[in-house]
Amino acid sequence: GDGCGHTVLGPESGTLASINYPQTSPNSTVCEWEIRVKPGQRVQLKFGDFDIDDSDSCHSSYLRVHNGIGPTRTEIGKYCGFGFQMDGLITSKSNEITVQFMSGIHTAGRGFLAAYSTTDKSDLITCLDNASHFSEPEFNKYCPAGCVIPFADVSGTIPHGYRDSSSLCMAGVHAGVVSNTLGGQINVVISKGIPYYEGSLANNVTSKVGPLSTSLFTFKTSGCYGTLGMESGVIPDSQVTASSILEWSDQTGQVNIWKPENARLKRVGPPWAAFISDEHQWLQIDLNKEKRITGIITTGSTLAEYYYYVSAYRILYSDDAQKWTAYREPGMDKDKIFQGNTELHQEVRNNFIPPIIARFFRINPLKWHQKIAMKVELLGCQFSIGRAPKITVPPPPQNKNDDKSDDFSDDFIHSVKTSLQTDKTTFTPEIKNTTVTPSVTKDVALAAVLVPVLVMVFTTLILILVCAWHWRNRKKKTEGTYDLPYWDRAGWWKGMKQFLPSKSAEHEETPVRYSSSEISHLRPREVPTMLQTESAEYAQPLVGGIVGTLHQRSTFKPEEGKEASYADLDPYNSPIQEVYHAYAEPLPITGPEYATPIIMDMSSHPSTPLGVPSISTFKAAGNQAPPLVGTYNKLLSRTDSTSSAQALYDTPKGQPGPGAADELVYQVPQSMAHSAGSKDE
Repeated sequence: GDGCGHTVLGPESGTLASINYPQTSPNSTVCEWEIRVKPGQRVQLKFGDFDIDDSDSCHSSYLRVHNGIGPTRTEIGKYCGFGFQMDGLITSKSNEITVQFMSGIHTAGRGFLAAYSTTDKSDLITCLDNASHFSEPEFNKYCPAGCVIPFADVSGTIPHGYRDSSSLCMAGVHAGVVSNTLGGQINVVISKGIPYYEGSLANNVTSKVGPLSTSLFTFKTSGCYGTLGMESGVIPDSQVTASSILEWSDQTGQVNIWKPENARLKRVGPPWAAFISDEHQWLQIDLNKEKRITGIITTGSTLAEYYYYVSAYRILYSDDAQKWTAYREPGMDKDKIFQGNTELHQEVRNNFIPPIIARFFRINPLKWHQKIAMKVELLGCQFSIGRAPKITVPPPPQNKNDDKSDDFSDDFIHSVKTSLQTDKTTFTPEIKNTTVTPSVTKDVALAAVLVPVLVMVFTTLILILVCAWHWRNRKKKTEGTYDLPYWDRAGWWKGMKQFLPSKSAEHEETPVRYSSSEISHLRPREVPTMLQTESAEYAQPLVGGIVGTLHQRSTFKPEEGKEASYADLDPYNSPIQEVYHAYAEPLPITGPEYATPIIMDMSSHPSTPLGVPSISTFKAAGNQAPPLVGTYNKLLSRTDSTSSAQALYDTPKGQPGPGAADELVYQVPQSMAHSAGSKDE
């Protein structure tokens, strides 16, 4: 009738609308749709929008649904009303249904839009449903055929996502997950929106640029949409051929050859162009082995001075490059014509549903602008599903019906081959990286394992070196600012030896001890010699006086040069020493806590009170012998020169017992103190 609007009737689903929808339908029009699905199945009908004038109680304007087709059909229901809401589905009793639309005299009413499918599609939606109609973050729905409609909008593209106001089914066609001719299942995922949605042309659907939205949606797919090697160069030049090549000379005399290997998407430079522009030209790509081809992307010449592009083409494929098959959608008896480019720069994508399984791929341009010129890229993945074993048919018996038997065998083999090819496309493909050739997939897998391991090893080595360097710097900082220079660290080991275990005691310095009985048997000259068994490391301080108690070491280093004479030792007349060591040497850990006191002989000074003995009030360290140096005799002779050959010490106060030999305190001989006092008198 004259009241039919947008209509696509597929074998399992479809879409139908009244004329001029969504605008007001014209007066006095009628349309009738007869829908038939496979035997044994039933039909379900769902309305996306219903707005029919009901001013005459559905007498002249209405929608009527019937079970069956023809004179034997029976009515299911008659519907009218403005903004009529029908939540449920209208279901037929058989595999056939008739929908009749009548429009009388009216002033308002958009008409209707409805979708149908077989009853096994329980999640059927219409072409008008969008993501904002569903609250679930992820859901599955069935889109009917025919959802590429001019009155629905789509904003966005893959893989970034589509704006939530976009038609779900129309976006599914644009994304290549469902066919406009067949419909299909979609798996939708809702996520947070983005500020800007790009536009593109794909599968005869133009996606518009969209503004910011609160949410967006994407589709879950098998993942078989990788590039097959035209842009990357995995497909070598020798495997890209063409029916003819455009070759010409420009005004400067330079020869330009637009070879077929130039037909690589996003490559800078000229494209492939045919020498003759007619419907017999083709561009052929050899994939080296069978691949699962799910789509194609094309552009024009991409050169502003050469406004060439292909606006429509068909696809042929083959396994041997001899017998070619034109691509058709299931259930169709005509070759599918794909929409090409509308200008020379924009990329246009077309998907194959179901995918093509082939090695050789051919593009046959049918319409073009000025000249046939294009760049392409194929989408898909490796076809890794094992082929079924080859079917062998036993030879028929030799009889008069040989010709009929041969025909039967050929038909049987052809039917088996067709069924195997159909089965191959029903399995979910194994997703692999489609940007490399099959010959290097093993190397890529090995590299994928080795590269992270090597990176971890090198990272560990670098961390070890950094830690070692940091520890070394910290060690240097802990040595202190006033530490000894490296040339004066000779005594460091001697200080550290005292922290070693007792087994190494034989290497330590052993103090020399003398009992009073041993000293009494020695002659006066032998006393200093015996006391110098272990010489002091440093000289005594260059000052006058008697040292009553001598410790192991002095805190002053001896002055180099000539030995100081008696006159030089006068604390008042002694000249200022010209050379001194820059730093005082550290005290040993085993030595006394304080430096050895310097005791000056004040008895010979005129201001000293008479009779004051020159006796040290400190006692020597108990575990170390007083170290004496060569100037010891000179210091002793300063007390008085009357009896230098006599013993300088008497017996210690009190006879020590057998176990009291650790510490001996000596006092100045009384005879020397008295003689000094009498002399002053």
